[in-house]
Amino acid sequence: MISRVYISHSQTDEDKALQLSSALWRVGLESYVALYNHSPAISQAERVSFGLRNSECMIALLTPEGCASPDVCQEIGLARGLDLLIIPLQEEGAKLPFLIEHLRPLVFREERYADAIGLLIKTLRELSRLEWLKVTCPKCGEEMTQYLTPQEEVEDALAKGAFLETICSYCQNRIQLDPRTFEGRN
Repeated sequence: MISRVYISHSQTDEDKALQLSSALWRVGLESYVALYNHSPAISQAERVSFGLRNSECMIALLTPEGCASPDVCQEIGLARGLDLLIIPLQEEGAKLPFLIEHLRPLVFREERYADAIGLLIKTLRELSRLEWLKVTCPKCGEEMTQYLTPQEEVEDALAKGAFLETICSYCQNRIQLDPRTFEGRN
């Protein structure tokens, strides 16, 4: 069962990694990223080692910058050495590092990144038992936990180009959820 993932990315892709980390958090998955939470007492190498050793899966965010990053390539090497499941999230035009070129990546275009996140979440749902969804109300800011929408309803909303809907249990505000990332909006 997957409960923690390690997100490998280049420094230039930190915004994408944060967006991915937030979406994973909303479906109950913890994520580690070496560049987050810089600590003067713990080196980046130790944060990488700790994050990978305490994860069940690595998501390699592979933009052209990510593929060229020595840090990302080293993290992939360590993940391979630890025999972790590696899921490449590859931007069109980026070349997979040779250690994972045999894997089938989830390919995305910059403007369709949220679609790739949705496909990744669907993939993780198939590998694990994700049950809970964390929703933050855009109106009152309260966080609530609900059962995760069944995948069939997510697929139906995606096919219709519609949002999922819920109601804030605090302020009773109607909330629309993006069916790909489960991000809430009014």
